[in-house]
Amino acid sequence: MYTLYYLPGACSLATQVILHQLDQTVEIIDKQKVENFTAINPVGTVPVLIENGTTRREGAAVILYLLNKHPNTMLPAIGTAREQAIQDIMFANATMHPAYGRLFFIAQNITDQKIKKSAFDAAATAISSLWQVVEQQLENQSFLGGDQPSAADIMLTVYSRWGASFPVKIQFGANTQRMLDAIQSMPSFQRALSAEQQQSAA
Repeated sequence: MYTLYYLPGACSLATQVILHQLDQTVEIIDKQKVENFTAINPVGTVPVLIENGTTRREGAAVILYLLNKHPNTMLPAIGTAREQAIQDIMFANATMHPAYGRLFFIAQNITDQKIKKSAFDAAATAISSLWQVVEQQLENQSFLGGDQPSAADIMLTVYSRWGASFPVKIQFGANTQRMLDAIQSMPSFQRALSAEQQQSAA
């Protein structure tokens, strides 16, 4: 069994969804309820995955570990399809995630309202441009990996939900919106959301 440290709605949600997709048992623990979380992860970030006493950190690394360990359709075994899947995961983790991260930075660190609005608008424009890249990749396929959901689709769907917390308008193309809707309707995604809500209510 796995233990996953998470923050509600954060990128750790994607890790939990993937664990459910892999039919793995997982216990989730809200990092906010841990007295000294930096003893588990000195960086203080989630996800953190514990398995048989071994600690794994960094979302993309954790996801790749899980996909390499358990049979699945989210990461092809060989060839250019595998290379594309890894590239998509890295795009989600290293390009889209930091773009959304700017929204959190702006909200927490800029107090001048005029400057804050300008910064939010600029960040939203940059994020919308990245979603256009996704839109183009989805032009002839339902998901980034083809006809099956990939890990990158799940990661991007989690990030897409963050914009609603800020006064920004982020543009999604029709292909992208169909992908996001399909991922959010998956039983594994709904199960992960429900688990976080139950933990918050406890």
